[in-house]
Amino acid sequence: MGLELIIPILAATIQSGTPILYATLGEMLTERSGVLNLGVEGMMIFGAFFAFLVSYYTGNPWLAFICAGLLAGLFGLAHAVVCLVFQGNQVVSGLALTILGVGLADFLGTAYVGVSAPGFSPFDFPVLSAIPVLGEIFFKQDALVYVSFLLPFLFWFFMNRTRWGLALGAAGENPAACFAAGLNPVKLRWAGIYFGGVLCGLGGAYLSLAYTHLWTNNMTAGRGWIAVALVIFAFWRPGRAMFGAYLFGGIMAFQMRLQAVGATLPSSLLLMLPYALTIIVLLFSSARGKGRQAPAALGVNIEPGE
Repeated sequence: MGLELIIPILAATIQSGTPILYATLGEMLTERSGVLNLGVEGMMIFGAFFAFLVSYYTGNPWLAFICAGLLAGLFGLAHAVVCLVFQGNQVVSGLALTILGVGLADFLGTAYVGVSAPGFSPFDFPVLSAIPVLGEIFFKQDALVYVSFLLPFLFWFFMNRTRWGLALGAAGENPAACFAAGLNPVKLRWAGIYFGGVLCGLGGAYLSLAYTHLWTNNMTAGRGWIAVALVIFAFWRPGRAMFGAYLFGGIMAFQMRLQAVGATLPSSLLLMLPYALTIIVLLFSSARGKGRQAPAALGVNIEPGE
């Protein structure tokens, strides 16, 4: 297998992993605040549809990208209402959010299936695209990929070097201590859910604006669930999340390339590869058990008056 075949696969790996990276960081932010949100798939496809819709009617993909994130965050606040106001079960609420998002996007988007909209196209990043091999892989991508390269570093800096990031983490570790320090853990969790939803929506927007440039039902195809699994695989660390997203992106790109060259393996077997890897990764992470542990108060609702 020569470089002329390997380089396109690795470049496609970055593209395939980018929406997963956005969504993984979004779920990680929410979980670091102490809330488990299994509605990632729903928020992603909600963001994907509205990104397509805004781009289709305005012709402005940047506006569509921003609107998708903001609207997906608002959509995710339904989970906050259930968990933070009514003290509902976080697992059930997240599953309901996914079902609602997928059903709503498919219902509203049926009339647009196969319709294209303006989006983002790859371009050569100045100077860096000329680097042999690495330039071909990393620096001949679209603008949203270049933005995603910065996100893990910004996430780490925010959580570990800023007052609000440390406060958000405290809400997920010990809400009572957070409250005793003069902070409001409930408000911090509202923020964690909203901005986590924004990132998930941006991941979905990438699919319709850069990955396909059109709308199809079930566009996310389980990527939201992969993102949830990757948070555990990454031990709530953004650097490992980036590695994991590209690992899964590589599997997706590889199975698509195998289908394109007419592999004799059944297509259904190839399509299941990323999800089989999800199970293997979860088993590996659970067995290994090393690294940062889950936030101590993850999934635990804050009782009124706490």
